[in-house]
Amino acid sequence: MKTPSIAIIAALPREIAGLVRGATADRELLQSGISLYRLPQAVVVAAGMGAQRAALAVEAARNAAPVSMLISVGLAGACTPEITPGAAAEVALTIDTRTGERYTSAALLAGLTLATIDGIADINEKSRLAAAYGTALVDMEAATVARLALAHGLAFRAIKAVSDACDFELDSLAQYAGEHGEFRTAAFALHTALRPWQWSKAARLGRDSSRALKALTAALQQILHDEGV
Repeated sequence: MKTPSIAIIAALPREIAGLVRGATADRELLQSGISLYRLPQAVVVAAGMGAQRAALAVEAARNAAPVSMLISVGLAGACTPEITPGAAAEVALTIDTRTGERYTSAALLAGLTLATIDGIADINEKSRLAAAYGTALVDMEAATVARLALAHGLAFRAIKAVSDACDFELDSLAQYAGEHGEFRTAAFALHTALRPWQWSKAARLGRDSSRALKALTAALQQILHDEGV
């Protein structure tokens, strides 16, 4: 079997589910909330939301194989009306809003800009990011993956599944991050079930996220094919 040269870094297992279908996660790492899959073409890891969990995912991937590229993937919110939910988009520039550091893509010279922040962005934050940084997308992990790629001399790319529009907000989302950066889906579902006024919004988020993740899976499969790994 050829040694993988790409590590695909996600936050949530559902973000990589289509790509790793049929594969088995490393059982030892699962105890720490890290889902790592060794594919013939790539190491694929989901370790939870946020900077700390993204760093753990990168560490696990680098321990699993001598990779030469990190690709940050997963769900992201749109900051401008031109970005349509339900699609996947590759990022040219990633900005760490905590430090102001900027990271370029190994694949694109120009294109979309993504801002990485510490939490789930509401409508006001999306608007602020678009005005301050010219960002089209916002997430919680890409800048950490980019920083570690630079530190270890690895190439970096970011491809995001657009889950929500710039004017979309669901107040209850942020409170359902678990101990290992996971999203507590069952608790969120119960919370939503008791609040009928949120049903339509939650359903729309679910539909758009599912369509976006299918597009993301297709994009990643194409990358692996094009790279010839």
